[in-house]
Amino acid sequence: MGASLLGGVFAGVLASQWSLVIAASLGSFIVLTAVLIVSSRVRDTMAILIIGLMFGSITSAIVSVLSYFSSAETLQQYIFWGFGSLGDLQWPEVRVFLLVYSVGIVFTIISIKSLNSLLLGESYAKSMGLNIKQSRMIIILATCLLAGSITAFAGPIAFIGLAIPHMTRQLFNTSNNKILLPAVFLFGAIVMLICDSIAQLPTSDYTLPINAITSLIGAPVVVWLLVKKRRMIF
Repeated sequence: MGASLLGGVFAGVLASQWSLVIAASLGSFIVLTAVLIVSSRVRDTMAILIIGLMFGSITSAIVSVLSYFSSAETLQQYIFWGFGSLGDLQWPEVRVFLLVYSVGIVFTIISIKSLNSLLLGESYAKSMGLNIKQSRMIIILATCLLAGSITAFAGPIAFIGLAIPHMTRQLFNTSNNKILLPAVFLFGAIVMLICDSIAQLPTSDYTLPINAITSLIGAPVVVWLLVKKRRMIF
């Protein structure tokens, strides 16, 4: 996604808020689709993880190349965007974000039944009359719109999207997406506000990058979840 945004700035196509969201959503769609296509031929979890890391390395390499040819001003904008921020948005940007985000939420709500059916495997979902290809495409579109729009305006805030769903599932002890979906929205918003409050440093004139705060909180949670899952296996 960083490659899409920096490439858009470099090419001069990010003249409006709409082009920013389109570039971010398109970048996430391309990467996500590529990972899904490759992982569909692999069944080993560790191999899928390595594939994801390799795609991350590819996008990082593209960002490095674009950074080399970008102007100092564009590069500075990209660096500050990479820190992550919940502020510095004008009302026109908020309206664009709200519209795209709402479409993504609608696709997500439509996918709740499909996601619950897929919990028991594709064979069970097919037996329930679920159109796997159509449902998969709707889920991908919802993911790309939500991830693309949020990241385009707020920056690549790490670990919230990775840690919060797992923490919410542990807290509510359920896999029912009708419960998890609103719970993740609420819990994620609360954690983000707490992290943003910490980043503001109320007793100081400095403001820390919110990306650093979420990483400090989210990384130990992810490590704990992985260790706990491994203990359950063995």
